Amino acid sequence: MRRRNARFSYVLWILFPALLAGCASQKPPSAQFATLPEARRGFVTKVTYSKVVKEPVEQAPPTILRTLKYPAPSGELAAYVTPDPGDGKKHPAIVWITGGDCNSIGDVWSPARRENDQTASSYRQAGIVMMFPSLRGGNDNPGVKEGFYGEVDDVLAATDFLERQPYVDPKRIYLGGHSTGGTLVLLVAECSNRYRAVFSFGPVDNVAGYGADPAFLPFDISNEKEVQLRSPGYWLASIQSPVWVLEGADGTVNNAGSLRKMYHTTHNSMTHFLEVQYADHFSILAPTNTFIAAKILEDTGATSNLQLPQGKVNENFGR
Repeated sequence: MRRRNARFSYVLWILFPALLAGCASQKPPSAQFATLPEARRGFVTKVTYSKVVKEPVEQAPPTILRTLKYPAPSGELAAYVTPDPGDGKKHPAIVWITGGDCNSIGDVWSPARRENDQTASSYRQAGIVMMFPSLRGGNDNPGVKEGFYGEVDDVLAATDFLERQPYVDPKRIYLGGHSTGGTLVLLVAECSNRYRAVFSFGPVDNVAGYGADPAFLPFDISNEKEVQLRSPGYWLASIQSPVWVLEGADGTVNNAGSLRKMYHTTHNSMTHFLEVQYADHFSILAPTNTFIAAKILEDTGATSNLQLPQGKVNENFGR
């Protein structure tokens, strides 16, 4: 993931949604489909671009993360997973989807600058089991990238795998992601209620805002339905588990406009939107993930009581 830790690799991906703010309807595109799973049922996406450079998955230090394969609809896909701590306990776990080329995984174990820690290292440092799944068409995986469509099924398959690990508490599995990964996990939350809570950092409401680069949106973006089924802003009413959407309010590089739009266009009580003061799209990650990790460790009841008060989150960035 070294190649994806630099800010410049994200700039256009963040600015395009801001430039196109206001162009997307936030209501389901058809009264025929009340939820995203209903709208996806029977739909076959048409990928128009599949040219990729195959990159083998870098082997993680085995004492930090296991490098392995998990079964998914698209084939055996690579992943990094926290090894069994060997204490005989069931631990909370989180599936984490990185940004940029979120189909691929790379170095998420090397120390990162606190102002731009896209490795979400706070969770494993707190003793929470982590899984970083690669997705169809990423690295040297089978399948082709579909750009926020079939990847939803891969994330769910990764969760199936994580749930079966003997040292994971299957009732305390969380989901998180950043930027493009944040958009993807929001779509997953709209398709499944299996997560105890979901944390979506810096997503967009409409993927058309990512621009016309076929390496990231490998389908006909002029096809309205293809775009709608990949755009979480249309389907917020589908969410049935606690979801937090977070973005920094500072800087020219952020998706705060998408966050505000989704906040103003949904009445779903399961959704929470935090626009964090004095943080930007990248600096929000480390302090907020540290705060969330502590909350996960406290979240031990039969159902989740995890809360992220706006004031407490902002305190991590006070000036």
